[in-house]
Amino acid sequence: MNSRIQAIHARQIIDCKCRPMVEVDVITEGGFSGTGRAPTGSSVGMYESFVLRDHNPKEYHGMSVHKAVENVNRRLAPALIGMDVLDLPAIDRRMIELDGTENKKNLGGNAIYSVSIAAFRAAAACCRQPLYSYIAQKEIETVPIPSFNIINGGRYSDLVQPFNEFLILPYKARDIYEAVEMGVNTFQELKSVLTRFLGGKSPETAPSYGYAAPSEDPEIVLELMQEAVARCGYSEKMAFALDCASSEMYNPVSGTYLLKGEQVSSGQLIRYVKNLTEKFPFVFIEDLLDENDWDGWQKAHQEITDALLLGDDLIATNPKRLQKACSLAAIDGFILKPNQVGTITEALKAYDFARKNHLLATPSGRSGGVVGDVVMDLAVGLSVPFIKNGAPRSGERIDKLNFLMRVCDASPGCRLSDISPLLRF
Repeated sequence: MNSRIQAIHARQIIDCKCRPMVEVDVITEGGFSGTGRAPTGSSVGMYESFVLRDHNPKEYHGMSVHKAVENVNRRLAPALIGMDVLDLPAIDRRMIELDGTENKKNLGGNAIYSVSIAAFRAAAACCRQPLYSYIAQKEIETVPIPSFNIINGGRYSDLVQPFNEFLILPYKARDIYEAVEMGVNTFQELKSVLTRFLGGKSPETAPSYGYAAPSEDPEIVLELMQEAVARCGYSEKMAFALDCASSEMYNPVSGTYLLKGEQVSSGQLIRYVKNLTEKFPFVFIEDLLDENDWDGWQKAHQEITDALLLGDDLIATNPKRLQKACSLAAIDGFILKPNQVGTITEALKAYDFARKNHLLATPSGRSGGVVGDVVMDLAVGLSVPFIKNGAPRSGERIDKLNFLMRVCDASPGCRLSDISPLLRF
């Protein structure tokens, strides 16, 4: 088995939103290969690794990534030829050194991350293992519970729903097959619930493929979700989650947040969400406050006791920010998005810190998703309890569900993760 890199090649492809992205192949001297792609989010936190785009208005409205592709082919590839894919930390460290910036702005986080994934997959191929098995280094015993982002907030023509994602988690499903069916059935039933609420008008599809929020009042949205769950007979088996994405609705000048058409303080927002967690069964609340509102996060963690508090933009899968949040006792866990930090090695470092400090790591894809996302291999290989999957509508999101069912089928005795010890409602 020869696991040294023989060739690296990058190209431009498009993601599920038809935005250009980087794709990289890494080929070893033994003929083993791996492919990596760098999806990005629609909303990108200020602490994420830099997505290098060309800003040429004549191509994809400035979104093309030829510069990042060229950086892989002309700068990264020559420096990495001959390195061993089985030593991913050395490969990632070399790329970070070549870039020389804190946020990978020189070569592009999308360039570096794509190479990191491709080398990771090539290493698993050299060992003749699926990547999730290569990560686990043991038999697969569980798959995570998927969560479904079924209603999407944001700014619409007729209203602004300040909370970004309204999710359901089939936490009492007997297996992954029932969990997927419960998510799909509830999502489909929700259409008729929303149609009735909208006076006979079918709900719109939001940019993240869930239904567009029908109200600027989060409680009304949750009540409609609750109705759909009840119609399906899942009231005792389904829980909720919320991604507030509050950095999107934060006014840094006044230090206030938008909520139901008004600007409120962090304290008011915390009290409002605390009230929601006392009315509805919440597994987690994500990004309740702005990514720089450390005082607010500490206060929220003290006051909200009926749900887990997870940081996404706050942490950006960055080990340093995760350590700070841990030292301040500001969170119960974080959203694991490897492209935020820019290499697999750094993402795994954040995961290891979380595990050692009894914090949750919840893998999630990005809105600009891809089929075959590495976060699914991480989710299974690291045996995480639950993940963020997205709405059961678009191909790359359905691919994630099918991935979990395939893994379960291929792993004798595999069961759905039990998250009952984590629940606070």
